[in-house]
Amino acid sequence: MKIAVVCYPTYGGSGVVATELGIAMAKKGHEVHYITYSQPVRLDMLNENIHFHEVIVQEYPLFHYQPYELALSSKLVRIIKRYDIEVLHVHYAIPHAYAGYMAQQMLAQDGIHIPMVTTLHGTDITLVGNHPHYKPAVTFSINQSNAVTSVSQSLKEDTLRLFNIKEDKIEVVPNFIDASKGNLGNEECKRHMMAEPNERIVTHISNFRPVKRIEDVVLIFDKILKKVPAKLIMVGDGPLLINARKLAQELGITDKVIFMGNSNEIHKILCFSDLFLLPSETESFGLAALEAMIHKVPVISSNAGGIPEVNKQGFSGYLSDVGNIDEMAKNAISILEFDEILNKFKENAKTQAANFDVNAIVPVYEEIYKRVLKHKQLIS
Repeated sequence: MKIAVVCYPTYGGSGVVATELGIAMAKKGHEVHYITYSQPVRLDMLNENIHFHEVIVQEYPLFHYQPYELALSSKLVRIIKRYDIEVLHVHYAIPHAYAGYMAQQMLAQDGIHIPMVTTLHGTDITLVGNHPHYKPAVTFSINQSNAVTSVSQSLKEDTLRLFNIKEDKIEVVPNFIDASKGNLGNEECKRHMMAEPNERIVTHISNFRPVKRIEDVVLIFDKILKKVPAKLIMVGDGPLLINARKLAQELGITDKVIFMGNSNEIHKILCFSDLFLLPSETESFGLAALEAMIHKVPVISSNAGGIPEVNKQGFSGYLSDVGNIDEMAKNAISILEFDEILNKFKENAKTQAANFDVNAIVPVYEEIYKRVLKHKQLIS
C-alpha cells in the first residue's frame, strides 16, 4: 500500500506513534509518505519506503495567523496525485482531519477518491477540539472520516460524551511500543554517569505543560529522598521547566535533580532508570509510561484518563488519585527501598508492556487500511 501520514512532528505522543507506525509499515514493505511542516523528531531513517514532504506556509502581512490547514490540504492534493497514494492517515483531529477532508473534496473533482483514517490522541478532543470555536469543525471532520481510531477506551468515551458521534464510529486501537528497543546492552547503559552506586534513578519525561503536574514530580521526589538515596532525571522542555527548577532550588535538592532538556536518546536514559513518575492531570493513554515499562521501569502514576489501561495497579507500578503526592511518594518508596521488590516490579513492568508490542498492534492498522480501501472500491 501507499500511505500518506499527517502528524505533528514533535516530541508529543501523537507524533511518536505516527512515526513509529509508519516505520513499522515501511519495514513490512508499504510505501509511507510523511506530510508535515518539519521532519518528525523520531524519523531518523529515510529509505526507499519512507519519504518526507515539507508543508511550507507562505507568510503574508494580510494574515495575523498563517493558514496552515490550507497549505496542508493543498500539499496533500499534490502528493496524493504525484505518488498515487491509496490511504490517508491523519493523527490528531485538529486541524489534520479537517485539512484531510478538504483534500478529499478537491481530489474528488478530478475523480480521485482517497479514504481517510483519523486517529484521536487526546488534547485534540478533550482540550482544543472541545473549545466552542473548534467543536463544530472537529465533529464534522470525525464524522466525515472513513475510519476513526482512539488510543484508549477512556478517550473513546470522552469523545462520545463531548461530541455528537455514533458509538460504532470509533475503534479503540491502543498505542504501542517496539519491544526490541528495551534490550539495550550494558555497554550502552551508562548508569555510572548519572548516579552513585547506592542511588536509585527516578525519571520523568514530558513536554512540561500544566497537565503534566511538573511540581508534583519534584515534590514526590523530595519525599522519596527522605527515605531513599536517589537522583531525579527530568527529560523534556516546556512552559513549566522554570517552575521545576525554582522548586528544586527552594527544596534544596538541585544537586539531586538533572534537567536533560529534549533528547533523542530516551531509550538510553530509561535503560538505567529505576522508577518513572507520571502524576498527570490526565493522559489519553500514557505512552511515556509504556516506553518506561518496556525498559523494565515500574511506574508511579495518577489514575486519570487512559493510564489505568497501561499501568497495572500493584503489578507494573501503582496508581493514585491526581494530586495525592503523599500516596505516590509512599508507593514509590515501597518499590525502591529493597532490591528484591524493585527487581520484581521491573520484570512485571516489562511483562505488562509486552501486551502493547508493535507486532500485535500494527496488523490492526493494516486491516483498517484494507477495510477502507475495500469500501472505496465498492463505491467506485
